[in-house]
Amino acid sequence: MASRSLNKATLIGNLTRDPEVRYTPQGTAVAQFGVATNRDWVTAQGEKKEEVQYHRIVAWSKLAELCKQLLVKGSKVYVEGRIVYRQFDGKDGVQRNITEIVMDNMIVLSPGKGRGTAMSQDESISHSSDSAEETPEEDTDKKGGNKQESVDDSEIPF
Repeated sequence: MASRSLNKATLIGNLTRDPEVRYTPQGTAVAQFGVATNRDWVTAQGEKKEEVQYHRIVAWSKLAELCKQLLVKGSKVYVEGRIVYRQFDGKDGVQRNITEIVMDNMIVLSPGKGRGTAMSQDESISHSSDSAEETPEEDTDKKGGNKQESVDDSEIPF
């Protein structure tokens, strides 16, 4: 009997920066941007607390191009995707670990251009999202480590 598993992340948050779109040598679009999610609570002593988490989002192909057209810094967005752990060597030669959400679906929640627009990887292109990725297999962290370091975006290879 086949074993089932699920790797799915669902976020609603605000963009921390405009999407940056680059193209692979084969011409495939890759968008990268950040989403911040907030959590508020009150302690037992009545003190109000807030926690912010920052998430790196990656979109491929037509979905990447749509992100560039529809999203801007501060936009509220619903994002669905899968969690990916990768390792790479930084410019200084030190191995870095990175956690990303590879986006499959999105809904723009902010008023204005793109409001209420829902797009998915399956709807925007004819092939599956797995075949759209062109990252080398050796860049994927197969150990599933979750150590997160601060990494300069210019160090991340595409």
